Amino acid sequence: MATVYQIHPDTPQARKIEEIKDALRNGAVMLYPTDTVYAIGCDLNVKAAVERVRRIKQLSNDKPLTFLCPSLSNVAHYAVVTNEAYRLMKHLIPGTYTFLMPATKLVPKLVMNPKRKTTGIRVPDHAVCQSLLQSLGNPIISTSAHLLNDDETKPALDNPPGRAELFDRLEKLVDVIVDSGQEPGYQVSTILDLTGPEAVVVRQGLGWQAVATWVSGVSE
Repeated sequence: MATVYQIHPDTPQARKIEEIKDALRNGAVMLYPTDTVYAIGCDLNVKAAVERVRRIKQLSNDKPLTFLCPSLSNVAHYAVVTNEAYRLMKHLIPGTYTFLMPATKLVPKLVMNPKRKTTGIRVPDHAVCQSLLQSLGNPIISTSAHLLNDDETKPALDNPPGRAELFDRLEKLVDVIVDSGQEPGYQVSTILDLTGPEAVVVRQGLGWQAVATWVSGVSE
């Protein structure tokens, strides 16, 4: 059974954040809230935990995993950020956007797209996520927790489960549940591919309208 931590959504309690951090460093997998949906995650650098996340979500090793960073400057450690990408991202983060970019050597192979050598990174606008990231000092894996076999290219979730139902479904599969008291969101992030000369929208999600005039359109 998972250990449940009740965390204030706006002013997370430092002692509880530290306890969760210690669990993540020791290989824990957690269910936690983000500024989009509830996510399943772990410390990016704990291989066994990343492998468990893949098993929980029934994801093959060629399916890349998104992870969270606390800031744009931190993103630059894990991805090659061009000047054009930097200018766009500066306007959009923190927020509900996932950026696909060439990965640096700091990104574990188990996380990146093995063929393209790219990675998906988010900088969340969420106090609990930011507190965990600052405390842990490493990025955190972030994959939607709503459905174990969901297609993460879908822009929204039909009839998403409530918080209690989601916790019941996953309490035996994860080690930690971070309960902010908020009901799960049902709209996923907007995905922007920044690997080419122009930004391309791969998925329209939350915040899509804000980037409509800056990008080349929706990838087919």
